[in-house]
Amino acid sequence: MKKLVFDYEMKLSFSSPVTDHRFQLRCIPSTGPRQQVVDVEIDIEPQVELETTIDSFDSVVKTGYIAEPHDVFNYKVTGIAFVDNEHIKTEIYKPLYRFDSALTIPGPAVDALTDICRRRLEALPEDASPVDKAREIMDEVYKAFVYTPGSTTIRTTAEEALAQRKGVCQDYAHVMLSVCRHCGLIARYIAGLLGGEGATHAWVEIYQGHRWIGLDPTHNRMVDDNYITIAHGRDYRDCMLDIGIFSGYNVQQHQWVNASVHEQAL
Repeated sequence: MKKLVFDYEMKLSFSSPVTDHRFQLRCIPSTGPRQQVVDVEIDIEPQVELETTIDSFDSVVKTGYIAEPHDVFNYKVTGIAFVDNEHIKTEIYKPLYRFDSALTIPGPAVDALTDICRRRLEALPEDASPVDKAREIMDEVYKAFVYTPGSTTIRTTAEEALAQRKGVCQDYAHVMLSVCRHCGLIARYIAGLLGGEGATHAWVEIYQGHRWIGLDPTHNRMVDDNYITIAHGRDYRDCMLDIGIFSGYNVQQHQWVNASVHEQAL
């Protein structure tokens, strides 16, 4: 077990004032099967009253509305997470994690990688576990990419990213999800925090023995106690940390994000 202090901050600046700003945030880590989260605080500028709900994927959702003109929208989340991958609690899985989702539908590039992975899986012992199989797939996904910031967007699909062989953590996760699901594994997308990244991170969890086990294809390694989960879902679209709409004329926006995770002695 590790005690991790986290600090996640997002600053959004507008080129001219906006109004009627409605937003939805999934930026708060919550207590779950592999972590206990305490002392969470969220500060928002402009100050606004927030409504809190839990979505169908068990993510904490904060919603709000800012009617008045404003040219910045900032929020900061801080707290402490006790993470323990050695004692992950059991969970019931949703059948939807077996099937393609909007951003993981395969095309020729993903199909070709899936064929390569199937051949690797056939070479495994008959009693290979789902995680054993997922590690083989993760290795192929890792080798298929060159990590290239700015090469994709939040709307890039697994097929599009793999076809260009470039992407970021979100793309690695989407490709791994697609291949895993077409190899018969139950897999879901995770959005979270990792020390040293400076931003949010994404990885994959595989269902095995009634528990969700994490694998990080961006780094080709198993998830350990240095990872904090924020949200999970079928793909990135279920885990968007901040989305919103507003009124304004010809408005340009600039986003700045910073995330830090530091271990603290127990």
